[in-house]
Amino acid sequence: MDNVQPKIKHRPFCFSVKGHVKMLRLALTVTSMTFFIVAQAPEPYIVITGFEVTVILFFILLYILRLDRLMKWLFWPLLDIINSLVTTVFMLIVSVLALIPETTTLTVGGGLF
Repeated sequence: MDNVQPKIKHRPFCFSVKGHVKMLRLALTVTSMTFFIVAQAPEPYIVITGFEVTVILFFILLYILRLDRLMKWLFWPLLDIINSLVTTVFMLIVSVLALIPETTTLTVGGGLF
């Protein structure tokens, strides 16, 4: 008898829970950066949010292209958690700094997002 094992079907990243969370995070960060750009906020706000957009896009592309399956020598969930923690700290600092001085409504909106 043939021992044919059924091929495990992988769910595409864009349709997974992790994919939806990353896309939502990307949308919120891009919205925040847009508010900062339109409000002509100080450059560090724009640079930090732009950096976060770049990192989020990197992780999305990495998971879409399934490069995490090829590079097994890295523990991707740990890198994802570290990235989330660093992003949280940076964005929290930017949010608080954007809300402290007299600012425009759009800068406050960027800080809230």
